[in-house]
Amino acid sequence: MISETATGFLKRRLGESFRFYRLFFNAIAMLTLIPVLWYSHSLGQEAIFRWEGVWLVPRYLLLACGILLVVAGGRHYSLGQFVGISQLRGAPSGGLAAGGGIDSRGVLGVVRHPWYTAVVLLLWAGDLDVTALVGNGVLTVYIVVGALLEERKLVHEFGDAYRSYQGRVSMFVPLKWIRSRIAP
Repeated sequence: MISETATGFLKRRLGESFRFYRLFFNAIAMLTLIPVLWYSHSLGQEAIFRWEGVWLVPRYLLLACGILLVVAGGRHYSLGQFVGISQLRGAPSGGLAAGGGIDSRGVLGVVRHPWYTAVVLLLWAGDLDVTALVGNGVLTVYIVVGALLEERKLVHEFGDAYRSYQGRVSMFVPLKWIRSRIAP
């Protein structure tokens, strides 16, 4: 539903009603995710991996980084636009950065997708059974594919400015930021 082909088709087809698209997208995503989560938790499988003992340190680091990324990302994104509420009030449905341009300040100068990175970190910070392993794997792939489709859309929308941003800032793991701090 996020591909340029799908959104372009829907924009042409729905006209003014396209402002409901993001809200509809999020509602469908939540409605289809809830039964899957409910079912997977009802299976009550034995854990394959538990964050215990010395493993609690990396677990709490993952949780802390995930929460920090959510908060830091929230300083740069419009939650109302992300959910789809702002579009109902007539706000543009373009890029999610506050102000509508390419924002590379703060956390957006460290990773391009702090909220997606946060979700992946928070997903994998839980104990793992077979269901969680499969579910987390599927959700991680979903997030990566969604981010790649979003990247394509942003390159189309912002062109060379976004390509330059991609060259300076890593997508999920802040390797470029770390290298820039270490290298002279």
